[in-house]
Amino acid sequence: MSFGDFNRINTNLQSLDAKFSLDKINRDLGETQLRLATGLQINRAEDDAAGFSIASKLGSRIAGLEQGLQNTGDAKSVLDIAESSFDSITGILTEMKVKATQAANDTLGEEEREFIQQQVDSLADELDDIVDQTVFQGENLLDGDYEATFQVGERTDDVIGVQIETDAAEGFNSGGLGVDGLDVESHEDAQLAMEAVDEALTSVASMVNSLGIYQTQLSIREEILTQAINSNEAAQSRIQDADFAKEQSEAVKLQILQQTATSALAQANQAPEAALGFLG
Repeated sequence: MSFGDFNRINTNLQSLDAKFSLDKINRDLGETQLRLATGLQINRAEDDAAGFSIASKLGSRIAGLEQGLQNTGDAKSVLDIAESSFDSITGILTEMKVKATQAANDTLGEEEREFIQQQVDSLADELDDIVDQTVFQGENLLDGDYEATFQVGERTDDVIGVQIETDAAEGFNSGGLGVDGLDVESHEDAQLAMEAVDEALTSVASMVNSLGIYQTQLSIREEILTQAINSNEAAQSRIQDADFAKEQSEAVKLQILQQTATSALAQANQAPEAALGFLG
């Protein structure tokens, strides 16, 4: 700090020192008010170059993890659609099994079996309709060769592959499941129909089991991603977020110093007037 003589008026060193202090206080107060306004203690690289770089990388990773979590939710939605259709297909196959079992009983006459045959044919048509309508983003999920790779994280290796496949070219419709054209108009044919429906139910149950495994993997991935997001946000917060109590206390201190420096500057500017006494 410079020291001046109040009797020298050409250069008012006290005023310059007071102004220097006031400018510094104003800058510090502006920084503190910015941190209070943004909630961040690092608002630009010059505040803390290393901290700014680390926080930026964490922010990028958090954004990737959040999108991975969204992708995982979308993937579960796809599988939920397929599972819902398989549940309906299972219900239809179960009803077909009931009808075939009913038709296998020789207490029924030819006319009663014809009525049951019509019901079985109608159920097969309904099953086909369900398969045709099980679509996501224009792609049929039950055509027998559905494959998808879901990006469930922010790294290239964070993927889960899903397959909803069957050896039958027709997929999971009545033809692919072997229940199209079932004949239940005689005891022997009805028993063959029962066996065909049983095989179809086994095939669907196996696929539903695979879907359940995929859904479990996605649910576990959701938990992992949620925990990773929380951990990275906590790390970013420790580096970048402002301590409001500390900043508010600093702002009060700087405001007091600002008033003091302003008063000191005013007094320093008035001091040279004392020289006028020598001219009197």
